[in-house]
Amino acid sequence: MDAIDRKILSELQQDGRLTLTELAERVRLSVSPCHRRLRALEQSGAISGYRAHLDADALGLRFEALVFVTMREAVRGTLDAFEGAVAAIPHVLQAQRLFGDPDYLLRVIARDRTAFQKIYDDDLATLPGVQRLSSTLVMKNVVDNRPLPL
Repeated sequence: MDAIDRKILSELQQDGRLTLTELAERVRLSVSPCHRRLRALEQSGAISGYRAHLDADALGLRFEALVFVTMREAVRGTLDAFEGAVAAIPHVLQAQRLFGDPDYLLRVIARDRTAFQKIYDDDLATLPGVQRLSSTLVMKNVVDNRPLPL
């Protein structure tokens, strides 16, 4: 990956709706070489997809919590079952396995406190292998959806 590829990625992170012509102009290439590079970046996995960034607040999803999960045991079958089940919960925006304690960090979004409580009680508390859940409320997102540093 060279400087031009990084520039292509940077431009697409800022605006994924750029036309190929606009992208080529911004990175100072003609359309054909830009297109070849773009396809190569997609095929290599550097670009894993395209989507719109939605405003959760505008969509009525105003309650966000970080949920810390401690597992009873760290055996492969239990972890696989937990990870599969957590991936199936649409309100979990991110799930990260951590070193140390706790074992996982989940970023959960909901309409309000009542909706979060239902997700917590019905979905999170019933996840396989969970020993303890602990949550904290997000007051404000200071940095969110930042482009990757290239």
